[in-house]
Amino acid sequence: MTKEHRIEIQSDTENPNAEPSAPASEAAPSDAAGHAGEDDTTDAPPEAGEAPAETEAPENLASQLEKAQAEAQEHYERFLRTAAELDNFRKRKEREVSDLRKYANQNLLRDLLNVVDNLERAIGATRDPGSTDGLVEGVDMTLKELLKIFENNGVKPIQAIDQPFDPNLHEAVMQEENAEVPENTVVRELQKGYQIHDRLLRPAMVVVSR
Repeated sequence: MTKEHRIEIQSDTENPNAEPSAPASEAAPSDAAGHAGEDDTTDAPPEAGEAPAETEAPENLASQLEKAQAEAQEHYERFLRTAAELDNFRKRKEREVSDLRKYANQNLLRDLLNVVDNLERAIGATRDPGSTDGLVEGVDMTLKELLKIFENNGVKPIQAIDQPFDPNLHEAVMQEENAEVPENTVVRELQKGYQIHDRLLRPAMVVVSR
């Protein structure tokens, strides 16, 4: 027996229970196959038409609904404010038109007051003895007609005689002693004053007591 044969026999006898190791060429393919299977499972793309797994959270939907309701309420309140402003504008315009109709003839009526003054003076002059009665009657009728026109347009004379002096209605041009009436009482009227509705058209020119 040669020396090489003795070495092989000795190695076998030292570990009689050891299992023979598999050749490297047989173990490698199985490991490679195992790794290949794991890679195929991890990297496989999702199938076509498959829906995403995640859905929108209910809390997000509730937040969007609350926001939409708040916006709707804001738009509604803005609509109410706009409607109120339009209604106020309409009422203001109606008042302006009403005032314009009331006082549109104010300037014309103020000019006609001079005519009334002249007629009153003419009537006073013709009342002297020897005057013509027809003239007095004609002028008197004219005066009455003018006063009727004033009345139809809201113009009325201001009461002055024996009235307490009112600076809003009267214009005092002088004072005179008069013990029969209280102080600051209108005792004479030099020129009639007139009002148009609730506005002063011309103050009465008066003499007041002191």
